[in-house]
Amino acid sequence: MAKALIGHLQQDRGLPVRLAAENRQLRVRISELEALVTRLMEENDRLAVASAARALDSEHLESEHREMQPA
Repeated sequence: MAKALIGHLQQDRGLPVRLAAENRQLRVRISELEALVTRLMEENDRLAVASAARALDSEHLESEHREMQPA
């Protein structure tokens, strides 16, 4: 039975062409997804830096405010 199926598939001459086309499409999609992941990681890094900067500024303002209050 397996030999019959293999023989049947080998008779389909368009199969390698279709597989090659699908493989090409998948490689393009993988490249797109990798680029998206890289862009999102860079954006995440920028947001983390901005958040840390805001937290430091907030801490700095709070400490200045405490120092300026009368004793």
